[in-house]
Amino acid sequence: MADSVDGRGRRALGALALLAVPAVIAAVPLVPLAALLGPGGLALVPLGAPGGLLAAAVIGPVVSALLGPVLVDRRIARLPNAELDDRRSDFVADRVEALAADVGVEPPEIHPVRADAANVAVADGYRGSRLVVSTRLLALPKADRDAALRHALVRLRTRQALLTTATLPALAAVETAALFATLLVGRRGDRTAADRRVNRIHGYEPDRERVPSWAYAAAGVLCWLLLLPAWLPATVGDRLAVAGGRRAADALVSRAGAEEREGLGNAVAFAGDAAGAGDWPPLLDRLSFVSMADAETGRVRGTSRQEARTRLARLRSKRAL
Repeated sequence: MADSVDGRGRRALGALALLAVPAVIAAVPLVPLAALLGPGGLALVPLGAPGGLLAAAVIGPVVSALLGPVLVDRRIARLPNAELDDRRSDFVADRVEALAADVGVEPPEIHPVRADAANVAVADGYRGSRLVVSTRLLALPKADRDAALRHALVRLRTRQALLTTATLPALAAVETAALFATLLVGRRGDRTAADRRVNRIHGYEPDRERVPSWAYAAAGVLCWLLLLPAWLPATVGDRLAVAGGRRAADALVSRAGAEEREGLGNAVAFAGDAAGAGDWPPLLDRLSFVSMADAETGRVRGTSRQEARTRLARLRSKRAL
């Protein structure tokens, strides 16, 4: 389970890919604007399109990093509060504080939420670190619960939570656009010729040509082509940095001891197989202990639907020991 040089290199490449996503999005308005204002246009600025690219490489990630914590905080505010009593709330705070001291990070702000998913998410940024933990995860046995919490705190220490939070607005925008394009490509006419004939008989469907399904498919393909420059680095970042960061945190938690390793494996197995994945906010998925993305979202990201099982196999492999 040692963190190899190859693994660190893959995660570094994934981090660059994640940072490229907001830069690509920012380049859409900035490059034409810089070309218009540059020497080939109004000659108001010394650089043209290359200057726009340079500005996008700086402004895109900075704006995304500023919006990331705000976006996460707004989503957390809409989650159902767990409403723990004082005794249980103090117990959770004490456990997180003890684990944070063991990991070597400042204890984050804790948000217990009422959710069926046995999951925990960690976010970081200029607004401070936040830990969103479900009541179902808190109900797990001590070793399993503590291992999952330790995993979140390790991702906080390795700055994976900071990177993901900073790029989350751009990733969410790309994912939403990709889902929309996929919906257009797969759209088909819902009504058959017989349905339309019956509707016309009853007088509530005018006899006119509807938008054909091929037009939706063509619009979806066009959206995908326009989206590819941002979707490709987002997919690489998801696979190498986000999923790879979770596996790296698995290795660090496993080094704490056999009990932590076994508890982590149990928590991954339970969170991956238990019902309630639909109860976990999709926006927090990339910040979470276990990915809860549904099949459609997973395909749009290009991530493996077997991530939890692969992690579990590595945790329980004698060779990995």
